[in-house]
Amino acid sequence: MLLDLPKPLGLDALSRYEALLRVSRAIACHTSVAELLRAISDQLHVVVPFDYLMLILHDAPTDEMRLVVLEPADTPFAPFVPMPLSDWGPARSVWETQRTLVVPLQTELLLGTSLDFLRGHGAQATCWLPLTTAHRQVGVLTFGSRHADQYAADAVAFMEQVAAHVAIAVDNAINFDDAQRLQGELREERNRLRLLLDMNNLLVSRLDYPELLQALSESLQRVVKHDSASIALVDRDSRQLRLQALTYNDARGVLEPDMLLSLDGSPAGVAFQAGVATLFRKADLDRFAAEDAPTLRSAGSQSVCCVPLVTRRGSLGTLNVASVDPEAFPPADVELLKQISSQIAIAVENALAYQEITGLKDQLAGEKQYLEDEIRLEHDFSDIIGDSPALKRVLQAVESVAPTEATVLLRGETGTGKEMLARAIHNLSPRRERTFVRLSIAALPVGLIESELFGYEKGAFTGAATAKIGRLELANRGTLFLDEVGDIPPDVQPKLLRALQEREFERLGSTRTQRVDVRVIAATNRDLEQMIVDGLFRQDLYYRLNVFPIQVPALRDRPEDIPALVHHFLDKFARPLKRHITTIPAATMGALQHSFWPGNIRELANVVERAVILSSGPELRVPLADLQPTSPRGAAGSSAATGQLRNAERELIFRALRESRGVIGGPEGAAAKLGVKRTTLQSKMRKLGVTRPSF
Repeated sequence: MLLDLPKPLGLDALSRYEALLRVSRAIACHTSVAELLRAISDQLHVVVPFDYLMLILHDAPTDEMRLVVLEPADTPFAPFVPMPLSDWGPARSVWETQRTLVVPLQTELLLGTSLDFLRGHGAQATCWLPLTTAHRQVGVLTFGSRHADQYAADAVAFMEQVAAHVAIAVDNAINFDDAQRLQGELREERNRLRLLLDMNNLLVSRLDYPELLQALSESLQRVVKHDSASIALVDRDSRQLRLQALTYNDARGVLEPDMLLSLDGSPAGVAFQAGVATLFRKADLDRFAAEDAPTLRSAGSQSVCCVPLVTRRGSLGTLNVASVDPEAFPPADVELLKQISSQIAIAVENALAYQEITGLKDQLAGEKQYLEDEIRLEHDFSDIIGDSPALKRVLQAVESVAPTEATVLLRGETGTGKEMLARAIHNLSPRRERTFVRLSIAALPVGLIESELFGYEKGAFTGAATAKIGRLELANRGTLFLDEVGDIPPDVQPKLLRALQEREFERLGSTRTQRVDVRVIAATNRDLEQMIVDGLFRQDLYYRLNVFPIQVPALRDRPEDIPALVHHFLDKFARPLKRHITTIPAATMGALQHSFWPGNIRELANVVERAVILSSGPELRVPLADLQPTSPRGAAGSSAATGQLRNAERELIFRALRESRGVIGGPEGAAAKLGVKRTTLQSKMRKLGVTRPSF
């Protein structure tokens, strides 16, 4: 019992002050008000006799006095209960005068209703001491005793010293609590500012609804605790809200429910129509039908906050956050959601625009593909002219191998269009957006082939003033076309083989190995198999190049394509010269189709160009003397074709003689019309048995 405690005030002065020092140290080590109040009651018993202890603190923001009863612990008053002005009692006088007041309860009638419990519990005397520091007035400390003579003058003087120590400890504890509170507010403000920054990042980094909503929910969770979030957007057709995306903070993750919400019968719809952030508690949610808020019912939500999303272009919809906590979303959270709603609206608007642009892009791509399919030829080889079976077989092979990464070897005579086929393979491959690099081996001196192919470093040889990138490196991630690959020198072939097999090489003069990703298409008109036998071409390189061989037909093997090629070259060469050639005689076309064409398409182009230059009228005049009707080797079994060619030549000569009225020489003679010399025409006439008609 408190009455059995020793009387500390009866100690001598030295012992009393030593006890006070111990008390001061004990209460000074407590930083928070809650810890300090628990310690004050225990420690003050050492230096002051009391049966009751109260602390009345002044709250500066509200200018109220708040009562804390420290003893007895079973008081009916709650901690920090505000004291009305009428209940201040003696505390008011002590607070205003800053003087200690001893009040005998037998005679004092104005104690205050909230402190009447002191008299009711048998207190006989009370001592009221101001708690004041050098910085401010803290409050009043009140001691109560069952002994009427407990607080004599000498005791009060010592109690004032005790109060001074308590005042400092209480002031420090209040400052500590204030600092902790401010730090908490700063942390909250920092989290809110970080959330605003995250919202800004969302504006540029999230372009689809599920990803946007998930990132948004994760950012919100740090400052606004919730169990699910959703975005509802205006559906212009139905004039309702459509729930576009829904995310849960559990294993369910992100969903795309795509359901309509009534404007009048759903929380999101109500908030959208009101145009303000709206908080719905359980009683509010119960008023909505289950079909109007299915996701809320299934998730067991007890609180929902719906915030309109508005941009300069109008209202987009609402952001909705839900929680199973019935007290979720305090006013500070709602205010924060209102602050960031404009940023979220911009992010949603960006996602809408991205979705629309993506849809239009896909649509345009589909239309482009359709139009290309409509206008393309059978194999989509716009630069390759012809429709013969021999050419079709080649184009089918090209179409098959183009999408792969296989090395292609194009074989055929010179002038058959191997480079054009190589470009077609590249254009039809996944590498079409990258570079197509061509290297003609036959056009380079032997000593430069290696440096052109692999490149070189500065100082690698005399004259190498700077480093140079080789064609192989230039074609990285693209296609390298090696024309006339059969002319590669034997000493370069091993390096090319390594580049094909290992995808790596070194520049001339360098020890650094470089890796490349190159598709190689090779072409040759030489007999590589015979070169292997003769020791001029490596067999392993041949097998590496010959993964997918394509034999390009000679022009004489596809005579059906010659008319189309002639018209193509005629248009190509006549336009720059402003020649209006509209007619190609049937005999001329027949002669062209039955020629041997050792130079193939390149030779045909040269013949047509020469004919365009020599033709002054609307009719194409081909110099027949330049044509080679049969193989130089004399092909057996070609008598029928030769006969047709002779008949065509004879018809051309007869026609020219008729137009010149039998005149052979001179500017208007038949020889000039045919583009040959007079003696050449006369020799051809004798050979074909043509006699000059009389006119």
